[in-house]
Amino acid sequence: MADYQPTSAPLSAGFHGRCPRCGEGAMFDGYLKLHERCEVCDLDYGFADSGDGPAVFITFFAGFIVVGVALWLEVAFQPSFWVHAIVAVPLILITCLLPLRPLKGWLIARQYQMDALEVRNDDVSGGTRR
Repeated sequence: MADYQPTSAPLSAGFHGRCPRCGEGAMFDGYLKLHERCEVCDLDYGFADSGDGPAVFITFFAGFIVVGVALWLEVAFQPSFWVHAIVAVPLILITCLLPLRPLKGWLIARQYQMDALEVRNDDVSGGTRR
């Protein structure tokens, strides 16, 4: 197997859903599920754990947009409830689902670039509890 250096930029690899090591293989198997390995360079994606990070960032981002639009709509037009629902539901879906995969890919690519691993209880050493 070739000695790979991280050639792809994490931003580009993540947003395009490509392997963070070779930049060619697909990272995702479906919308958010990761492949077990890269089909090109055989990178094991077992290290990848983005956790709730993408969802938290997107929730804050989407919240500002959706609440801002709802407030503007209410102040400017004072529409009935169903108009708010017709505007808000697609806006929530767009602002939450569209950026979720690229952000998850970027966080996993950064995790690979920084050689970051999940901390486990048995990894922690040092002082004792009092």
